[in-house]
Amino acid sequence: MSSELDRGNIIELIANLFETRGAEAYLGEAVTVAEHMLQTAALAQAEGAPDTLVAAALLHDIGHLTSELGEYSPEDTRDRRHDAAGAQALVGYFPSAVTECVRQHVAAKRYLCATDPTYYGKLSEPSQHSLTLQGGPMSDTEIAQFRDLEFYREAVRLRLWDDGGKTVGIRTLTFDDFRPLLKRVKEEV
Repeated sequence: MSSELDRGNIIELIANLFETRGAEAYLGEAVTVAEHMLQTAALAQAEGAPDTLVAAALLHDIGHLTSELGEYSPEDTRDRRHDAAGAQALVGYFPSAVTECVRQHVAAKRYLCATDPTYYGKLSEPSQHSLTLQGGPMSDTEIAQFRDLEFYREAVRLRLWDDGGKTVGIRTLTFDDFRPLLKRVKEEV
């Protein structure tokens, strides 16, 4: 996808991904990939998050749509690293506040599982399965390393919205409604 991104406008390319692949099933959840990403952004916006964090919430799972590793399946036995794939696709187009939250949102799930004894029980079954593929709860060393990352607090906020963005039938803004916000955030690069 990186050569495709080099040839065009990133926002148009993302819009195309939402249109062409957004209706795909989302990791065994009852919502599509696009519904999930739009709901996550709506939750961030409802909390008054800064534009960069709303953009990260909207784009956090873009790696599912850009990754060459194929669609996730509940029968997967390995992590497809959508977090890294998504961040890589966005680097150079969006500020690090966006790309690092995208990169760290899986680590934030592992962090929360290690630091909040009630968090794991709140995860959906597909999210619990993917956690095992992603390394499970963090060790004490990993927790300390995660807390040293510049955007770890923002990634944790994003993760909580991510968990909430899985409700069937919720009406949200469309991708087109977020274009002005994405353009503003993109200009920060």
